[in-house]
Amino acid sequence: MLTDVIEIIILSIVQGISEFLPISSSAHLNIIEIIFKFNSNSLMIDVSLHLGSLLAIIFYFKKELLDLRSNQKLLSLMIIGSIPIVIAGYTLSTTGLINLLENNLELIAWTTLIFGIILYFADKNKFNKKISSNLNLKTILYIGLFQMLALIPGVSRAGITITAARLFRFNRFDSSKISFLLAIPAIAGASVLQLKNAVEQDFQFNYLILISITLSFLFSYFTVKFFLDYINKFSLNVFVIYRIIIS
Repeated sequence: MLTDVIEIIILSIVQGISEFLPISSSAHLNIIEIIFKFNSNSLMIDVSLHLGSLLAIIFYFKKELLDLRSNQKLLSLMIIGSIPIVIAGYTLSTTGLINLLENNLELIAWTTLIFGIILYFADKNKFNKKISSNLNLKTILYIGLFQMLALIPGVSRAGITITAARLFRFNRFDSSKISFLLAIPAIAGASVLQLKNAVEQDFQFNYLILISITLSFLFSYFTVKFFLDYINKFSLNVFVIYRIIIS
């Protein structure tokens, strides 16, 4: 019992910290589970971890989300930008192809390295485009197509969307904000799909699920807050270096 709690705490911390940083949460969760052979993780625990992150990002951006009622353009763009990953994720999940991408340390190592280097080059220049004046249908659709790559462990959803936004000349803060806003439908869609599968397995709500949701929420919330403060002052090089080391 104590072992299960410790494992859930570790998984919650890893999920909360890595989900919104450009380092890939799926890669870190896969690595930990493979190397340490965790027994407590299950489909419902995975849903709970992502639910905690989802609640955190919604809570952090609650003002912006409420403002979407009067900003139909941005709301429409966020929906359109999320369509590619929803379709791709549903297809990979229902066909079982997603299982071929998981628990593959060599794949995770290469994608962590390659997309970390791409992030470095995308972040090198100083760009000043902003969401309020420069985000349009064509741009958000391209960023949404890039986001599909996040279904491959090691790519990082946050990393690839920030990379794409930087390539389209958005400043670091707005690139990260685009990434966070796109995270909401992406994580929600994945959670609904996983929850459906979990329900079919006749899951039971227990204290481990409650712990995972709570801790994932807390660590996700403070990670988003830290990251947005950080990128106003520094480049993304520290995350690039980290990705190279871990790969």
